[in-house]
Formats: sequence, structure tokens, C-alpha cells
Amino acid sequence: MVRKAYESKDAKAVGPYSHAVDAGDLVYLSGQTPIDPTTEELVSGGIGEQTKQCFANLFAVLEAAGLTPDNVVKVNVYLTDMKNFSEMNEVYKTQFSEPFPARTTVAVLALPLWADVEIEMIAKRP
Repeated sequence: MVRKAYESKDAKAVGPYSHAVDAGDLVYLSGQTPIDPTTEELVSGGIGEQTKQCFANLFAVLEAAGLTPDNVVKVNVYLTDMKNFSEMNEVYKTQFSEPFPARTTVAVLALPLWADVEIEMIAKRP
């Protein structure tokens, strides 16, 4: 199988992976941390700002794949502290319209570059 990958100049990979890979009807987006693509550093501010940057990066990758947030069917959110859940959730609910995608949120010990949040998505072609 030949992988069809999508890359966005508006997202920064911090390792040897594609921003997204096409699997027929589904497009799997790699997790995005809150890296500002212009500075290549984590955004400053709290979990709200970090969550917004994760979505900006993910939506840039969606656009590169010819998709929109309306195509997202599943989201996985990784937090380093569940105390940040409510604030992350406040930002999250502004990123999609109802019905919202399915979602899993889990706490993890650590994330790349010591980010507080990382988000990955699966989208389905119309």
C-alpha cells in the first residue's frame, strides 16, 4: 500500500511522521501540540491558548486534505492534568457545531515539548 500523506505549512511536525494520512474514506490526523508554526515554540498562556493553537494546527491540516471541521468524526484529547479539563472543554465546544464528533479525553504523564495538551482527529470524506 502506498500512503497518501497531507502536510500543512501551518503546522509543525516534531518527529518523523505525516500530519495526516489518507485511508480511503477516512483521514487520520496526527496529534498536534500547541506549537506556533511561525516561532516553532509552544504558545504562551494557559490551557485555553494551548487548546486554541492545537485546533489551529489541526484545522490547517484538515484544509490541506480538502476537509473541514464538519468532516471530523472522532477526536482524542490528551491532557497532562485533568484539572485543565473544564478550560479545555470551553475552547473545544467552540470549534465544532452540533452534533459534536465522538471524543475521548485522557490524562497522560507527559507530552512532547512539555505541552499541557495534544489533540488528534479522524475525519471522514463526504
